[in-house]
Amino acid sequence: MPRLLIAASGTGGHIYPALSFANSLPNSWKIEWLGVPNRLEIELVPKKYNLIKLRVGGLQGNIFRKMFDLYKLLFASIRVSFLLRQKKINVVFTTGGYISAPSILGAKLTGIPVVLHESNAIPGKVTRLLGRFCDHVALGISSASDYLPGCRTSFTGTPVRSEFILDQSLPPWAPLGEGILIVVMGGSQGAIKMNEMVRNILPWLLAKGCRVIHLTGKNDYFYKKLDKVDTNANLVVREFSNEISALLQNADLAISRSGSGAICELMVSKTPSILIPFPASADQHQELNAAYMARYGGAVIVNQHDPEKDILKKTISHLIDSNSLIEMKANMNNYDYINPEKKIFEIINSIS
Repeated sequence: MPRLLIAASGTGGHIYPALSFANSLPNSWKIEWLGVPNRLEIELVPKKYNLIKLRVGGLQGNIFRKMFDLYKLLFASIRVSFLLRQKKINVVFTTGGYISAPSILGAKLTGIPVVLHESNAIPGKVTRLLGRFCDHVALGISSASDYLPGCRTSFTGTPVRSEFILDQSLPPWAPLGEGILIVVMGGSQGAIKMNEMVRNILPWLLAKGCRVIHLTGKNDYFYKKLDKVDTNANLVVREFSNEISALLQNADLAISRSGSGAICELMVSKTPSILIPFPASADQHQELNAAYMARYGGAVIVNQHDPEKDILKKTISHLIDSNSLIEMKANMNNYDYINPEKKIFEIINSIS
């Protein structure tokens, strides 16, 4: 029985692609999962896979803090190497983030092959620094190879949850009617500034007959402070929904940040979108992710701005009034999305 260690931690952008890949593997594969305490994997992974927790962080702060973190990283790498031997792991698969560094170094120390998946247009720091130590780097966006000299790379696309591939009906709690359906995704952590931009134009959207589902994320406290949210039948406000695939498949327009997970789900569901890149994202990777999607004609980029300005309102008005949403949806067929899980599995089989 082949044994695989998956190292994926932190945000949905790292965890969901890894989960999607793990779920696609034959039952003959034994899977162990390496994560860190108190992150999203604590909620998602143990439902199906054995989760091993390891404390590790990034190299941040002053020189003394960085030296301490470097010591912890080296110690964690040694622990991973022992873990790989103990669990008799044949190959390591990681999707980036802090847990990737000790996993890659531990695999290198042990002589076990490792495949790294990078989903962003600009590879993260770990990928840029340690990608050359991996046997293969699978790319969610092909242009990322420009930033990875000396790495063996292949474009595979990014795995998504299986429900995105299946046709689904709109959930019964969604607003019914014939108006344009807009899904706003603030992300799992919340996108407070983006949410403010949307809230500022909600009265206009509802007056225009649009149906709006606003997923605010857990860190947006605006609605929590109110005893009662607007009771308009065309507005639904929630922190989170586990039915996002059904929402996007039936949406006429999405408004979203442009993290790698979001743009991949939008592309697979062929949902026209307005992307508002998080301006403080590492290496401005969200801006390049958005540009990649806009290149296919399926997205329009609106930069984060003062909610009192009319930029977002004017953009939505133009898209609706010009019937551009139909053309944008058709343009999404230009995206080459052909079974990323199978491509990654072929890479792993070739090196294990």
